[in-house]
Amino acid sequence: MGASKSDILLIGGGHSHVGVLADWARRGCPARRATLLTPEPTLRYSGMVPGWLAGEHTRDAGLVDLAGLARAAGVDLVLDRCVAIDPESRTILSLGNGVVPFDLASIDVGGVPHAARVLGDDPRLLDIRPIDRFVAELERKEQLARSIAVIGGGAGGVEIAFALRQRAGGPKPVSVTLIAGERGLLPDFSSQVRRKVVAELARQGIAFFAVDAWMERGVLLAGEVETPADLVVAAIGSAAPDWPRAGGLAVDEEGFIAVDRHQRSTSHPYIFAAGDCARRIDAKVAHSGVHAVHTGRVLAANLRAASKGKPPRRSYRPRPASLYLLSTGTGEAILSYGPFAVQSRWAARLKAWIDKRWIATYAAMTERA
Repeated sequence: MGASKSDILLIGGGHSHVGVLADWARRGCPARRATLLTPEPTLRYSGMVPGWLAGEHTRDAGLVDLAGLARAAGVDLVLDRCVAIDPESRTILSLGNGVVPFDLASIDVGGVPHAARVLGDDPRLLDIRPIDRFVAELERKEQLARSIAVIGGGAGGVEIAFALRQRAGGPKPVSVTLIAGERGLLPDFSSQVRRKVVAELARQGIAFFAVDAWMERGVLLAGEVETPADLVVAAIGSAAPDWPRAGGLAVDEEGFIAVDRHQRSTSHPYIFAAGDCARRIDAKVAHSGVHAVHTGRVLAANLRAASKGKPPRRSYRPRPASLYLLSTGTGEAILSYGPFAVQSRWAARLKAWIDKRWIATYAAMTERA
């Protein structure tokens, strides 16, 4: 079974494609036929998962209605997954619909989980990627856990550790431990932020360890990296999917799709990519929801130009410093902006306002569709 050709094919329902759909809903779809191919009709905003864990809002408060956005944008929705690409023939292979041809394509399928490969396969291990599976499995696995270890010293690991500590508070408290890898705790943040996080970990009774080069050993439960935890949550980022490299797209040394400042493939100019499956070759842009959201507007403009046969002109230039708000799970957040850091309740309120406004913007579009 095959599918009809799309003038523009959006592969994956990541954060940047949410921005593309929103732009097209406001300004009109630039193609006669555009298709969104993604396995799920919703996107779970990962930035709101710690808030759910800490009891600050309901589990599904952070869902974006991709199906409704596609309808508002005049885009066909196909619930399917891409498993291969042939960029020369401008086709992809999907699980349920076979070969899908396109003129222009944009890829935002996210990264793939790799905790079992990096840390060692164990029934106690739960990767936070993909986020929907993490949410579903956590509710099942946490019932039996009396001790939880969170592996990963980045912002995601820190927020998950704080949130799980608040979630674990009760008649039978659960101990939570945070273990940072070879890069240490919050390596991309200022020393002020790190000091505040260390102090908050101690205040909440979360044990913290920095284990040098644990990723290089590739084991979690043997030798120097052994942990007695009942549940081990991995927040160590994600790996690149295999199929872009296998199909002949240019990739970096880790397999992420290589893109220029216009989010355009460096090997096939009619293919664009963004989010955790792609990597800029001209600038250092971290895999982060903050950057993916901003990239969406750039991607929408460049796809619109490309659909008219014009060269793309827009590019995402990260600011010298980005605003980050790390929730402590206690009604406070640690605000980080460059070297500046502050911990307060108003920072938590600011985070909640930003998150809820982002979700509400897309909800309003789907209601009008």
